[in-house]
Amino acid sequence: MSNSSPRTGRNAARRAATERLREERARAERSAKIRRRTIVGAASAAVLALAAGVAFAVGGSSGSGDAAANGPLVVPANASGADGTVITYGKADAPHTLEIYEDFRCPYCEQLETTNGKTIQQLADAGTYKIEYHLATFLDKGLGGKGSRTALAAAGAALNEGVDKFKQFHDVLYANQPDERNDGFADTGRLLDLAGQVPGLKTDAFVKAVQDGTYAPWANQVDKAFDKSGVTGTPTVRLDGTKLEVFGNGAPVSPEQFTAMVKKVTG
Repeated sequence: MSNSSPRTGRNAARRAATERLREERARAERSAKIRRRTIVGAASAAVLALAAGVAFAVGGSSGSGDAAANGPLVVPANASGADGTVITYGKADAPHTLEIYEDFRCPYCEQLETTNGKTIQQLADAGTYKIEYHLATFLDKGLGGKGSRTALAAAGAALNEGVDKFKQFHDVLYANQPDERNDGFADTGRLLDLAGQVPGLKTDAFVKAVQDGTYAPWANQVDKAFDKSGVTGTPTVRLDGTKLEVFGNGAPVSPEQFTAMVKKVTG
């Protein structure tokens, strides 16, 4: 027979509720901190843009201090768009185009991908639209480090192996995104470990390209193209030029809501 009194049970429940509230508050503060950092980075970039007469997206180009990033420009096979700065997934003759603007370090992009990524891909596989990925590295400047660019360069190596390989690697990166305070994607060893989750991706050519930073100059080109896009934050999703409001009340919309938005635009 239990020795616990009703008051003891109520106290335990009260403590549990208090702990849940504390955890929820910590998550909210962490989210707010990320947003404040991004806004500060955007404001700084805007000031620089006005002074230099250059257009910047959120945070502007991260630049590069690595020798590899200043090497010869090598565009991955299967790249598309102007100067090979776009990654297109889906059927070429799809009647509609879904543009997705992301940064591999962006925690809101991670929320979108882990909530709606499967639905986004299913609609592309069904031929509803093709996806055009426009990737950025501005969070390296906003948060410090080089994880966005290093991950993008590794994604370029995956794209060189095939569009499907890129898409799978893209999904693995978001499923394993490090905390925003930890520049985990700057570690090429970590990226290669994650690449092991994509069957057939870790060819000798892929491993060498990631280790050597072969596509780091290309990653810089992709980021510059993002800067010129006029997009002011990630994730941004547009279907045939119409912006889809993929976040509501601070959280990504549900897969059902996303599908309904697509149907509304495509008719």
